[in-house]
Amino acid sequence: MKKKLLYTLLVAIFIFISYTLYLVLNPVSPLETVNFSNKDKIISVTYSRPYKKDRLIFGNQTDGALVPYGIYWRTGANRHTLIETETDLHIMGNILKTGKYSLFTVPGNDSWDITFNSTNAYFGIMRPNNENDIFTVTIPPNSLENSIEQLTIDFIDLETEENSTFGLRIRWDLTEVVIPFN
Repeated sequence: MKKKLLYTLLVAIFIFISYTLYLVLNPVSPLETVNFSNKDKIISVTYSRPYKKDRLIFGNQTDGALVPYGIYWRTGANRHTLIETETDLHIMGNILKTGKYSLFTVPGNDSWDITFNSTNAYFGIMRPNNENDIFTVTIPPNSLENSIEQLTIDFIDLETEENSTFGLRIRWDLTEVVIPFN
């Protein structure tokens, strides 16, 4: 009887470990790193990329939105979204010094608050301590004509004749937010 119980326990542990390894190696929201390099600017953003899967993404909590307006969002899935820069960045009148930071958002219908925080912990379920916030910028979202199935963060050129400006762009479903920097 004891041997049967021991074998059953060992099989259960094996199944649990196998399932955990499967989830770690095949996440539902895969990890992505995007890089930017232009002259002296070298930046990387690491984030997890969830899928829309016929869900309401941005909206009111009462409507069942996955990312409700006015509530902290780690700007991805699984872990904090991390931004690492090898040079100081000028972002809407603020300076993000060389280093590694968490980037999180509070989406809204008319504006998004994007916060850079000195915490670069792995999991992002809880909002990082606001005492570690470097700064927050408020940016209006843009509406897209075509839905983006998977959360996508990338870099775009916003260069004008007057200056060289770039943007960190966040797109998902029918929403786009561009954070300008130089």
